[in-house]
Amino acid sequence: MVDDRPEVLLTGLLFYDLVLTGLGKPPTPGEEIWTGGMGCGPGGIANLAVAAARFGLSTSLATVFGDDFYGSHCQEVLAGQEGVDLSLSRVADGWHTPVTVSLAHAGDRSLITHGQEPPYSQDVLIGDPPEARTALVHLEAEPRAWPAKAAANGTQIYADVGWDPTQRWSTDLLDQLALCHAFLPNEAEAMAYTRTDSAVAALGTLCELVPVAVVTRGGEGAVAVDQTTGEYADVPALDIDVLDATGAGDVFGASFVAASLGGWPLAERLRFAVLAAGLSVGHHGGALAAPGWYGVDRWWRALTDPELKRAYGFLAERMPKDPGPPVRYAPVTPPAPRH
Repeated sequence: MVDDRPEVLLTGLLFYDLVLTGLGKPPTPGEEIWTGGMGCGPGGIANLAVAAARFGLSTSLATVFGDDFYGSHCQEVLAGQEGVDLSLSRVADGWHTPVTVSLAHAGDRSLITHGQEPPYSQDVLIGDPPEARTALVHLEAEPRAWPAKAAANGTQIYADVGWDPTQRWSTDLLDQLALCHAFLPNEAEAMAYTRTDSAVAALGTLCELVPVAVVTRGGEGAVAVDQTTGEYADVPALDIDVLDATGAGDVFGASFVAASLGGWPLAERLRFAVLAAGLSVGHHGGALAAPGWYGVDRWWRALTDPELKRAYGFLAERMPKDPGPPVRYAPVTPPAPRH
């Protein structure tokens, strides 16, 4: 029987990203810095949507676009270029698409955003969630209603979480993991919420709360436990020069879902996600840094390191015969509006 459900359901806030790279350091007050690197395109929840779509997953996105150039451009990129389904999304009259300026430096980035809360909530956008194989959910202190409805529909919930600016790290948030199939926090978040002092210790706590627990460790790779199969995996990061880390966590999450839907062993899922995230940081951030199958195929064909060849040998069987056309990375200047 053909399963025609969307493979990935997403909702969240979209941004128009302007990314500046090549900065040796952030500017100090009164200082002007010139840099040679710039890219622009959709960001925020679009990072996940594009990353999933570029791995061939049918992706349904519920978000809000402003009735401005930024919103129109992001719609064209997502639906027209990347094939993301926007039937659950809305255009808000008189509302400005949020704009983020990202300053990438020292392997990390600083963000400045102009915007307001959208006029439609996630629950309003999603309504009664369509049946979907998976949903990627960002957990917040105040739970949304739609993930519980989606889980009741048989949708597997893959969740992440953000930095808590209050520094309270309330463990009440972990109660939401009862709805989830997988939880993918970073090392700092995982340790803070579990009150532990290492990624492995945090993983030990989280794997008792959710079937699949993953802790990402940035330059150290990632560790994971799958209680449904009894697997444990610890995968190192790749040695890749970082141009811009914006969106790398989203690429990790989307690629982990893609590999999970393929039924891969945990170590392969984790290596694939580490690879995809690593490839993304070599390009200007936001959604259009996602490598997709095309980027993975190019990396594999160019690989000469015998140790990496062995570690990633599974790709020879996992990659599609046709990796698709070259992906489009973030342009320096967006195209002029069509008339």
